[in-house]
Amino acid sequence: MDTIVHTLAEQYAAQFSEQEDALLQKVHAYTVQQHPQAHMLSGQVQGAFLALLSRLIQPRRILEVGTFTGYSALCLAKGLAPDGELHTLEIRDADAAIARDFFNQSAYRHQIKLHIGAAKELIPNLSEMWDIVFIDADKTGYIEYYELILPFVRPAGLIIADNVLFHGEVLKQPLSGKNAKAIDAFNRHVLQDERVEQVMLTVRDGLLLVQKK
Repeated sequence: MDTIVHTLAEQYAAQFSEQEDALLQKVHAYTVQQHPQAHMLSGQVQGAFLALLSRLIQPRRILEVGTFTGYSALCLAKGLAPDGELHTLEIRDADAAIARDFFNQSAYRHQIKLHIGAAKELIPNLSEMWDIVFIDADKTGYIEYYELILPFVRPAGLIIADNVLFHGEVLKQPLSGKNAKAIDAFNRHVLQDERVEQVMLTVRDGLLLVQKK
C-alpha cells in the first residue's frame, strides 16, 4: 500500500488537529490492536474533519454506508441536531457487533441507528432525506450506492466518499485491480454529473466532497 501523503506531514497535521476524545481513542486503539483490517479506520485527522463538517451543517439526518468499527459514525454524530439521527449500514455481523458496543458507550447512543445487511438492499427502505452521506464501503459498489442515495439527498446536502485515491493506485497507468478501476470510474461518474458540484481532497486516502445542487 502506497503512502500518498508524506508521513511527517500527516504527523504534523495530527498535532494541529482536534484530538480524539476518550471514546474515539478507545475505538482507535481497539481497531489497531485487534482488527486485521485496521488500515480501514478513518483516523484522527479525517475524523476531526468529518466532525467539523457535521458541526457546520448541524444535520438532522446522516447516512453512513460502511460502519466498520464505528469510528467515523461517532465523529459525524458530533454535529447532529438535538432531534437528529445517524443511520449506519454494515454488512459484516462481527464489525457491527463491535461498533454497537462502542455506540452504546456514546452520548449519541440513542441517535445512532445501526442496520445490518447489504447496503443496496437497505438503502431503498430508508425513507429519509439526508443532509450528510458518508460512503466508505466496497469500492465496486460506489456508483450504485451514489445513484440510489442522491435522489434522497436534500438540495445543498453533502455526500462524502472515502478512499477516492485508493492508496495511490488510481494514479498509475494503466489501472490495475478491480477496486482501483471502480474508484476511478466513480470519480469520473461524479465529475460528469450535472446534478452536483464536487471537490477532491488529498486527506488520508482521498475524500470526494459532493454537494447536490
